[in-house]
Amino acid sequence: MRALGIPVLKERDRKRFGRKLGKLLVGLKGLLNSEKISALRFYKWIKDSRPGLGRNYDICSLIVDNCGRLKDYETMTCTLNEFSKKGICLTQNSFLFIPELATDEDSLKNYVSEVVMILNGVGGTCRSSGVGSLIQMFSSLGSFKMAKFVMEITEMNTTYYNIMIKETCRRCDIEGSRALVHEMRQLGCKPNVTTYNLFFSNLCKSGERAEELLKEIKGMDCSPNELTFEIIISHLCKVGKFDFAIELLDNMMLWGLKPRLTTHAVFVKGFFKVRRYEEAHKYVVDASFKHSYSSNAVYSLFADLYLKEKDLVSAQAIISEMIEKGLRPSIRVYMTLLKGLQSIGRHEEARDLEKRFSSLDFEDRITEMG
Repeated sequence: MRALGIPVLKERDRKRFGRKLGKLLVGLKGLLNSEKISALRFYKWIKDSRPGLGRNYDICSLIVDNCGRLKDYETMTCTLNEFSKKGICLTQNSFLFIPELATDEDSLKNYVSEVVMILNGVGGTCRSSGVGSLIQMFSSLGSFKMAKFVMEITEMNTTYYNIMIKETCRRCDIEGSRALVHEMRQLGCKPNVTTYNLFFSNLCKSGERAEELLKEIKGMDCSPNELTFEIIISHLCKVGKFDFAIELLDNMMLWGLKPRLTTHAVFVKGFFKVRRYEEAHKYVVDASFKHSYSSNAVYSLFADLYLKEKDLVSAQAIISEMIEKGLRPSIRVYMTLLKGLQSIGRHEEARDLEKRFSSLDFEDRITEMG
């Protein structure tokens, strides 16, 4: 495998490995397809030498695409059966041969129909992921008409519509999102909370007014979830409407929802970014009182933001406040502050911090014994 440029996979090298693998697959795909060579021997070698890679979705999708380019549907069917038994899912790269080989709309539909027929016969994970990947591929190409054709010959459902709505969000096409949600309702595909979360994210990108966003929430066909509120709160904080965002946060309680840690982070970072430090501090204190599950994380984040500004004094004050309340700072934030104090010669304060932090461990042990 090293001859092909694939290193031994380690946790810390995962992203670098992904990039190397991506470049390798692009090169192999071009070579195999231009020479009209079957990729099965390559796949067999991969399975034998690195069994884990034999289940890699990108590699498996390359094999399916290669079969399609060679118009070897018999081998494609056998391969998909093998993949489905192993629980392997397909990506949109499995079907890139379709738009590239099709000469007109009729041939495009013929290719799609043939592939769907194979997927229906195979079933399992390849069928479910394959149909979704076809819709995703056509949506990403801007061919929503073909994406809908895939649904026409399979089934109309909310999950498939959400794939198209996600693409309209990526394109910041608010009218496209709105039209798809309306179409779903007409066809009896009830929008779910994912549908609305995608739609709201698009509304926020388009700069929709907060009042309109709240009106949309009230008009939902289903109950919002924590992410629904976070999407809108994030937008409100970004445009400086903190009071409105706080009001929306309070409204979450009426729905029986608890803010996610990332929602609290949006507020703290938002206040900090515009240098409204006192309000950030007040928010942290209030959040730790109302939502005790978030106390350690929110306080640690606040201290960390000060550390990133090289403001050791403020960070130290926040960490001290935490410890006084019996809260445990993030070990990373604690160590950064400790080393920072030591580096500027404030050794006595560093020792005091160590002593106070150690007292938390002692208190924990006493609690466990009790």
